[in-house]
Amino acid sequence: MSAPLLALEQVSKSYGALQVTQNISLYVNAGETLGILGPNGAGKTTLFNLISGDVAVDQGRVLFQGESITALAPHQRCRLGIGRSYQVPQPFGGMSVFENLVTAACFGAQQTEKQAWNTAVEVLGQTGLEKFANQPAGSLTLLNRKRLELARALATRPRVLLLDEIAGGLTEHEAQELVAELQRIKASGVSMVWIEHVVHALLSVADRLLVINFGQQLAHGLPQQVMDDPEVQRVYMGLEV
Repeated sequence: MSAPLLALEQVSKSYGALQVTQNISLYVNAGETLGILGPNGAGKTTLFNLISGDVAVDQGRVLFQGESITALAPHQRCRLGIGRSYQVPQPFGGMSVFENLVTAACFGAQQTEKQAWNTAVEVLGQTGLEKFANQPAGSLTLLNRKRLELARALATRPRVLLLDEIAGGLTEHEAQELVAELQRIKASGVSMVWIEHVVHALLSVADRLLVINFGQQLAHGLPQQVMDDPEVQRVYMGLEV
């Protein structure tokens, strides 16, 4: 049996006396989507930072294609095939949408200028941003900034895409459009790890769910199995079962 595309083994992170993640393990296979749920402050974004390399682990290992990448810098992990979006979009606001994508392809995927232009054109079409190609990124609506955040990650040519609450703040119709885009990305073979509070959107795409609370694993398994767990309902949805 082949190794998972991405795996965390007993990963922990503390800030002083505050334990943010405690012995978290997870895996993502090629073409699979892992959804991550948890209340605010559970340690979800820190988990992403540990995967992307923005934050160093205190204990444990991060593996990609069976090899440890624990000591690699964020740009090195990106070039291996780990792309991510941020909860608050972080475009280069004074640059056009097209220039943002070319930059991502050049520096994230190490493409030549010609390759990067072709990638930018392709990703514009993939994410519905063609008509905004020459618009300054800082002038976009929230939905289109979210789309650009996704598009920039795609322009790095990821094998694993980390999505941090990309549906947050969207209307129901906008969330449906976003889910449709993510389902197309999944169908193309890209693996995803998606942190989200918009549960119905997450359930439309995820193959498995991981729920964390106070930095520890609370539940893991098939989506309906996890959502039916009484402890998950109590902690995450405030239901007494």
